Amino acid sequence: MAYEMNFAPVFTRAPDLVHGTINTIVLSAESIAIGLAIGLGVALTRVNGPRWGAAAAATYVEAFRNTPLLVQLFLLFFGMPYVGFRLSADHAAIVAISLNLGAYSAEIFRAGLLAIPRTQIEAGFALGLSRLQVMRYIIIIPALRVIYPALTGQLTLTLLGTSIASSISATELTLAGSKIESQSFRSLETFLVVAAIYICITFCFRLVYWLIGLWLFRRRDPQTGLAGAVLKLETREGGA
Repeated sequence: MAYEMNFAPVFTRAPDLVHGTINTIVLSAESIAIGLAIGLGVALTRVNGPRWGAAAAATYVEAFRNTPLLVQLFLLFFGMPYVGFRLSADHAAIVAISLNLGAYSAEIFRAGLLAIPRTQIEAGFALGLSRLQVMRYIIIIPALRVIYPALTGQLTLTLLGTSIASSISATELTLAGSKIESQSFRSLETFLVVAAIYICITFCFRLVYWLIGLWLFRRRDPQTGLAGAVLKLETREGGA
């Protein structure tokens, strides 16, 4: 007997799917923001920090890159209460996903930082640029241009990885789908809808990354890197 698709039981619980979708977007956005900040800080520490700081940063990266996200999530949610810290499911998910992304993005950031020639940085200082100008125009923006495709790909994986948070009952889309499936017994229909929603969310985030890329890299060579920084400095001096 052929299986008959029936999406009605799923769509009648649309508010639950909407709530789960919103929570997934919020969880992803918060985790990405925190994770990128951690990753950049760790990368800078590994490249320019003291030896003990670089060693600590490398240990963190290796620990989180060589253990599953699910294990990290369980350690935070089930293990931390034993040492006096209790996190809610949502907070544990944010912390675990942020730390996981921080480790992966740190290596991506470090690759971009190491791609900037040392001589170009020294030339920036020789031309009278401040440390902040060198960091902004000669290091950060050109490095981001190199690593941006890999970084946005990692962010997409992080967004999809938030589904793991359903294992500790964090309120997100996969958990909402699981509850609907258990109530409606329409497994195929439920998770087809959930998959479609994830695809829509992913494309929306990718659109945001594309727009951010346009804004960050709107000035083409020679408006970026050392030439761009020198041009900005000359413009300011000329205006003065």
